Amino acid sequence: MAEVILHRREVVRRVLDDRGDLLVVTGLGAPAYDVAAAGDHALNFYLWGAMGSAAMIGLGLALAKPKLRVLVVTGDGEMLMGIGSLATIGVKQPGNLGILVLDNRRYGETGMQPSHTDSGVDIAAVAAACRFPVARRISTLAELDDARGLLHSTQGPVFIQAVVEPESVPRVLPPRDGNEIRLRFAQALDRIER
Repeated sequence: MAEVILHRREVVRRVLDDRGDLLVVTGLGAPAYDVAAAGDHALNFYLWGAMGSAAMIGLGLALAKPKLRVLVVTGDGEMLMGIGSLATIGVKQPGNLGILVLDNRRYGETGMQPSHTDSGVDIAAVAAACRFPVARRISTLAELDDARGLLHSTQGPVFIQAVVEPESVPRVLPPRDGNEIRLRFAQALDRIER
């Protein structure tokens, strides 16, 4: 694989640029901050305290709204915690679901301890084994540009494991009130479905 040169905020910004009506579910912690840093949006569903469940919430949303594109943005630690969700997604085969894992090879919320991906666990290979038609591990800007297109328009489920620098970046806090997030998201969904 090419040398790691990706930065998490740049990855998220590029993927969410010109997003249209993309529904975004974020994992706990840094992925939520990264999505908020790219621009808070009513179609962002931020998870607070739901470690390991971002992919399953994304699956439920993709199945409930098959005409809309759904993107889950999460980290390697959360994806490892919810690794069984990949098998369920592979069985259900939602064509409108993409998962972007920001893999810094660290558990960022608990002190930057090495995660299993630092020891060679390849989550994209797990997704491929779970019948994802597209499952890639990327680490360069050229690969990122291709991955963005896959996440936005390719028949899914699509899985992208973006290897990013294990850097600390400032927190950009999105809304934290779960009821507010839910209501705002539901109202935005209602507007685009009219």
